[in-house]
Amino acid sequence: MSSPPPSPSIVDSQVPVLEVSEPVAPPAAGSAGVVVARGMLYFIVILAALALAASGLLWQKLANIQEQLARQSADAGSNALEARAAARQAQELARDTAARLALTETRLSEVSLQRSQLEELIQSLSRSRDENLVVDIESGLRLAQQQAQLTGSAEPLLAALRSADQRLERSGQPRLSRARAAIARDMDRVRAASVSDVPGLLVKLDELARLADDLPLANTVGPQATAPAAPRKPPAPLAWWERALAEVREEARNLLRVSRIDEPEAMLLAPEQAFFLRENLKLKLLNARLGLLARQTEAARADVAGAALALRKYFDPSSRRTQAAVSLLQQVQGQLRTVELPRIDESLAVLATTAAGR
Repeated sequence: MSSPPPSPSIVDSQVPVLEVSEPVAPPAAGSAGVVVARGMLYFIVILAALALAASGLLWQKLANIQEQLARQSADAGSNALEARAAARQAQELARDTAARLALTETRLSEVSLQRSQLEELIQSLSRSRDENLVVDIESGLRLAQQQAQLTGSAEPLLAALRSADQRLERSGQPRLSRARAAIARDMDRVRAASVSDVPGLLVKLDELARLADDLPLANTVGPQATAPAAPRKPPAPLAWWERALAEVREEARNLLRVSRIDEPEAMLLAPEQAFFLRENLKLKLLNARLGLLARQTEAARADVAGAALALRKYFDPSSRRTQAAVSLLQQVQGQLRTVELPRIDESLAVLATTAAGR
């Protein structure tokens, strides 16, 4: 670097020296030129001093700028180093974060897969539980319907329907609401239906079968049944010949009896055929009993009608036993005309559809 220019103080100190060494000016003629030259010299000196001062200031300012630039360059270098280290750390952190993110995504996908598998397992368990419940209820209803058909009573079927409705209510599954509605409708239908009292009918048929051996035939020859006479005072004692005459009169009266027979076939029946007639009546009653047990109502009605026809045609209608048998047969026929036990096909169909998953 070049040395700085001399300061203005040195120049100013030299000016008097020039004035001392300057020769004495000539008189008047060249004094004006000397003054002008001296002024120019002063101006140049001052201008040079100003230039030197400005150069010094500029040089100092440049030095300051260079110092600032060096400091800034050093700071920038250190900042660059720090930025490079921070970038390296950021890259490492980004790599670590990316690795952790990839691991997290892998674990998340595994957790999602396990969750979906667990949900499918829970749904399958729930579905299998509901299907097992529906299948159990359906089998119970079918068994109750068979019991109701065998016994002729609606109580087993109603109990099974109530139990099925309670089990479906406890399950709390919305998909089983259709089954509950169908079961409720079948319960109302079973309650509204009038069912024949099969045990009572069987008892009456057994009673008729026992009465068949004691029923008098329409062509039976024997003492005429008379109504019990009202109690009267004992007659006065008669003479022996009067008592003998009364006995003869009574025997003569029993020799001949006149009766009305509406069915001519009863008179044509031989005495030895009475046994087969009674056995045939018993068979008809037993067939009606078996028809009731087998839930064949039409066959039971036909057998009861045949027994009633034989009873009116071949047996004495004036006998109390015959009248009691006719009354029992009329009661049996009246109870056989009632509505049969309804079926629960709607509930079974809905349960089968629900078990199939549709």
